[in-house]
Amino acid sequence: MHALMDKYAVLVAAAVLRGNGWFSQSVDSDGFEKHIKGMDLFLPDITGEGFYEAPARAEGCTLDPAFHVAQWLGPEYPTVIYHHGNNESPFDYRWFGKYSFKRIFFGHRASYEANLISLRAAFHNHGLNFYIQKLRALDNWVGLLSAAVLLEEALVQYLKNRGKSKVIIVGISLGGWVANLHRSFFDTADTYIPILAGAALDDVFTASYYNRLVGSLARENRAIIENALNFEQRFADVQTPNVFPLLARFDQYIRFDRQKVSYAQETVSVLAKGHVSGSLAFRDIRAHIAQYM
Repeated sequence: MHALMDKYAVLVAAAVLRGNGWFSQSVDSDGFEKHIKGMDLFLPDITGEGFYEAPARAEGCTLDPAFHVAQWLGPEYPTVIYHHGNNESPFDYRWFGKYSFKRIFFGHRASYEANLISLRAAFHNHGLNFYIQKLRALDNWVGLLSAAVLLEEALVQYLKNRGKSKVIIVGISLGGWVANLHRSFFDTADTYIPILAGAALDDVFTASYYNRLVGSLARENRAIIENALNFEQRFADVQTPNVFPLLARFDQYIRFDRQKVSYAQETVSVLAKGHVSGSLAFRDIRAHIAQYM
């Protein structure tokens, strides 16, 4: 049932995209290292709870990540930096919204003795059609992830410079990849909790069921996708025992057997769900996160 839910969601999306999916227009892109080193991010003055833009600039383009200081108790408290999943509606706190940060943290914030900061990925502020258009180029996807990593690092340094706050980076799906990339390139947070993510990001687009949403150009250039998106070795080179993943056994996008090898076996917690159902298992996700707060 869980696998079928994942497959059904892909088939519906494929019917809408009609071949104009991920990386269908361009697969020209540097890898994460060049993107991260070649990008500048502006962190605004943080004056308390509220919404903040944090523009990132690279050669020839500007990206628009942002963040929300949703709860601030003080620098002596631990701080959670949370990144949402793919194609969510960040900062949508309406009662009927499906924003994962709201369901995991914000709606239960009174029970968290922690500062809560939620991030918004680039291209997530202008509607679904705009986002789909941007993701037809591999370079935009690598840039989105790199800008999110730089924003997390800027916030970690901001927090470390203003107190002894324990910093916990949490992310689901897209946000889980960002968490693992941050650990791979910076490893400055105290704890990482990637949910439904690993370090073989290329596998999502080249071998999983999600591959049906990838353009033919990308499918014909699998090696380019692998070189741009796979960061397993860099992740493995970090020896700090600070990562506590949650994977879904029947996930058809973040394949369990493929992604679990990124982690030490004893650290992996497992949901008996797929990607779609696992992404909605908010009670289980909260319980997992609570173990490492």
